[in-house]
Amino acid sequence: MVKVAIVGSGFIGRAWAISFARAGHDVRMWDQSPAASEGARDYIAGVLGDLAANDLLRGQAIDAVLGRIAIVAELGEALADAVHIQENTPENLEVKREVFSQIDAMAAPQAVIASSTSALLPSKFTDHLQGRHRCLVVHPINPPYLIPAAEVVPAPWTSSETIERTRAFLVDAGHAPLVMKHELDGFIMNRLQGALLEEAFRLVADGYASVEDVDIGIRDGLALRWSFMGPFETIDLNAPGGVRDYVERYQSIYSNIFPQMLRRVDWAGEVIETVEADRRKRLPREELGERQVWRDRRLMALAAHKKKSDQEFGR
Repeated sequence: MVKVAIVGSGFIGRAWAISFARAGHDVRMWDQSPAASEGARDYIAGVLGDLAANDLLRGQAIDAVLGRIAIVAELGEALADAVHIQENTPENLEVKREVFSQIDAMAAPQAVIASSTSALLPSKFTDHLQGRHRCLVVHPINPPYLIPAAEVVPAPWTSSETIERTRAFLVDAGHAPLVMKHELDGFIMNRLQGALLEEAFRLVADGYASVEDVDIGIRDGLALRWSFMGPFETIDLNAPGGVRDYVERYQSIYSNIFPQMLRRVDWAGEVIETVEADRRKRLPREELGERQVWRDRRLMALAAHKKKSDQEFGR
């Protein structure tokens, strides 16, 4: 058990707090807005009941996990003796540079300083720091207490020790780290998700498929396999001779359609009228919050099912 600091207690910060406290760590949360921190604690208390009902608290009582999460009034109090620091401030480069300057100056020398940023390269906000060797990105797929994958993205000067310590820390907390060899715009997840969204918008904009048909294709098609296999394992199992056999058989299909996939559709152009109209017909705006709760409960049920399946069938 180690001490973990959460800097910024919005949706990402509070989700990390649940994950790290569930792993047995003492978590101290700080936000420049005291009301945000108190709201985070209330949110966490509400989520823990659903997690317990799905056996996703590692067999611990709700009060035990909640008792490891403390709200503190001062940044220095949150950082004191912390071994891992997870920053969750807005996606603004100047804000990140300022916050990381404060953290680097105040944190213990051995502490790892990680950012949850989904878009900013770590080299852009850590280059000026004396302790830049201990800084990197740990980008979750929200919410991290339900989705174990997390991207570990080093800056050019991040030490190998920092990367390995972070990877081991995440594994111990029940996460599945994706350790990048070098930083790259979009990291891994946003590049993969972006490729899929580009094609989805293009299919709808060009009149080849409806919004719902695209969703069906993922929800009731590809995602069923993707919930327990990645794309490389998928194709490795989809040809008698494995991945090389798949490439020899099917690469020509994809090389033929690739030139058609190079044209961008402006997501904010005419196509958004079609997409939004379809989505609001199926889900009125005032019901978005209710559906988000439904989504998270489905994720909990899926996480519980995957846990049981891993035990029964192996990974």
